[in-house]
Amino acid sequence: MNMPWFKHRGPILELEQLLRRDRLGLPAELGLCPLNEQRMVVLDLETSGLDMRRDIVLSIGAVVIEHGGINLGNQFESTLLRPAQKVSESVLIHGIAPSELETGENPADALLDFMEFVGDSPILAFHASFDQRMLTRALKQSLGYKLKHPFIDVAELAPMLCPDNRPRQNGLDDWCTHFGLHVLQRHHASADALATAELALILLSKARRQGLDSLTALNQRLANWRQRQQAQFM
Repeated sequence: MNMPWFKHRGPILELEQLLRRDRLGLPAELGLCPLNEQRMVVLDLETSGLDMRRDIVLSIGAVVIEHGGINLGNQFESTLLRPAQKVSESVLIHGIAPSELETGENPADALLDFMEFVGDSPILAFHASFDQRMLTRALKQSLGYKLKHPFIDVAELAPMLCPDNRPRQNGLDDWCTHFGLHVLQRHHASADALATAELALILLSKARRQGLDSLTALNQRLANWRQRQQAQFM
């Protein structure tokens, strides 16, 4: 039967991909679990640029914080298949060559692998709003999946928890230098995720000493902190 008015919406997925997508569970709500017992996924994305409406995800790196430490045996890294991606200035930053993008993983499979890696855990990132929007768009375009996981911004946690002892700038390099963290490599998704996780552990320790021993408590303090920051510029 000819139905010229019907148009397929969303990405075309194989049956196995559809089954995997539909098995993805809902994220857990931020609760009162002590921070030392809370599983968190620390994410970093490398992208084709900084335009959140047009640029795309090129690689994903992530590590897990659990039991109060970084589980180095449980990491995620994937470069996505992007054969049509043109060489741009961003290559000079992240160093992902066109040849790597031409042999990368199918984006749908890579994103499914990542979301299965995340499970129901909250996600931490440095300047998290960027990673959240880029990941949200990638999941929608490649899987027709709506991201609902809560994100916590390490770039907000750091100045909030260290108001009187902070570097002049608020970049990841600045905070790593401030706390004496030795970063072997930067602008590589998995290396940046590890550096962010190391910084997060320091900040979570400070949070506990300030009486903030759950993600719910941290999130509430962050909301109040944002309001105060906005009031200063009104």
